[in-house]
Amino acid sequence: MTTDEDTASAAHPRFAAALRELGLDVEIRRFPDETRTALQAAEAIGCEAAEIVKSLIFAADGEPVLVLMDGASRVDVERVRQELGAAKVTRADAKAVREATGYAIGGVPPFGHRTRTRVIADRGVLDHTVVWAAAGTPHTVFATDPKTLIDHAGATLADVRETSD
Repeated sequence: MTTDEDTASAAHPRFAAALRELGLDVEIRRFPDETRTALQAAEAIGCEAAEIVKSLIFAADGEPVLVLMDGASRVDVERVRQELGAAKVTRADAKAVREATGYAIGGVPPFGHRTRTRVIADRGVLDHTVVWAAAGTPHTVFATDPKTLIDHAGATLADVRETSD
């Protein structure tokens, strides 16, 4: 447990404000080295890569969409396109990610973004008791249960991970 002051000093200010607004009290962990990738974060935390939740921005017919995916899996863009009923879905570039969320790639949290975006969470995120996600910077993470994370992100559950057929 941290105080608002502790959270504000560790998390990105926009994310700390979102936590306060949502009434969430989570511990923010700060690491001296970047945890931009799921593997880096898992190693720093001491958990499995699948317990990391990646917050990935895509462009669906030009509109930003946030996909929450466990750190051991990859997003199947075609499944995202079908889920959204979009003509085209592509990975957003760094500029589009920052414009939509207010955060840099590697630090995008699941909520507390600059703009409201549609959110899809892969069902696999629910396979864990606790998951870890970015807290607004490449150096910070927080833990919560997956249902709380999905609810606060306003996500729709879907099967959008790549499968090995």
